[in-house]
Amino acid sequence: MEAINQFAPFILIFAVMYFFMIRPSMKKQKQEKKFAQELKKGDRVITKSGLHGKIVDLNNDNTCVIETMAGKMKFERSALSLELSQKLNAPAAPVKEKK
Repeated sequence: MEAINQFAPFILIFAVMYFFMIRPSMKKQKQEKKFAQELKKGDRVITKSGLHGKIVDLNNDNTCVIETMAGKMKFERSALSLELSQKLNAPAAPVKEKK
């Protein structure tokens, strides 16, 4: 019984680490993988380095060609930012009027 009481803080610390660090990281990886698989021609994207462009070609080797104002560039699908592209494609929130 005393052994359980001695290890309880370690078990609690591991549980907290799992729910606040490990689990969200795994969830984000799943979302990024799903995002990369669902890309299609014509999608407007932003790379993780901040480059804006439109997808003009998707290759089978996990790369894509993005057309920017500077021309066409080849990127890895994993280099595209999930968060920013979702913000661009999300519908605008209605503005509440003040009375």
